[in-house]
Amino acid sequence: MAPSVRPTGVERSFSPDEIVATKTDLQGRITYANDVFLRVGAHDGREVLGQPHNVIRHPEMPRAVFSLVWQAIQNRQEVFAYLLNLAADGAHYWVFSHLTPTIDASARVTGYHSNGRVPSRDGVAAITPIYQSLLAEESRHGSAVAASKAGLGSLERMLAERGTTYDEFVWSITVDRAA
Repeated sequence: MAPSVRPTGVERSFSPDEIVATKTDLQGRITYANDVFLRVGAHDGREVLGQPHNVIRHPEMPRAVFSLVWQAIQNRQEVFAYLLNLAADGAHYWVFSHLTPTIDASARVTGYHSNGRVPSRDGVAAITPIYQSLLAEESRHGSAVAASKAGLGSLERMLAERGTTYDEFVWSITVDRAA
């Protein structure tokens, strides 16, 4: 996907029984993408392999959330997150992602794995104003690093005020589809 892709405002989704799956190396470059990821993201499989995973980062997705995700998976922890992704054709799609480190038989982290499901609409509605607030905070800072740090601080304060962690908050707004 070319870096000049701009959001079109067109929302795309996928079936609740499908999973968007990707794997990356330790630097976050895509090493595997399943057919659902390719279809929903309007990607050519040959084109996307080797690209940094942030090629799908939507500009309305706070950097702070990715900082939180990277901290968790680099510390060998799993994390769940609502993510707004940008397709190669400018459409967007939400996923409720489960992100984990990939660990080999020698207990070494060899990469990262993401499985994304269709999120609940209530969950997206609950997370959107929080992400907008984080984006507003990030926009007040010049560099990507400073923006990410400021957004993460804002997110941590919001979670502390609520007396919860990000994972607990995410699960509290997620509707159990099995119920």
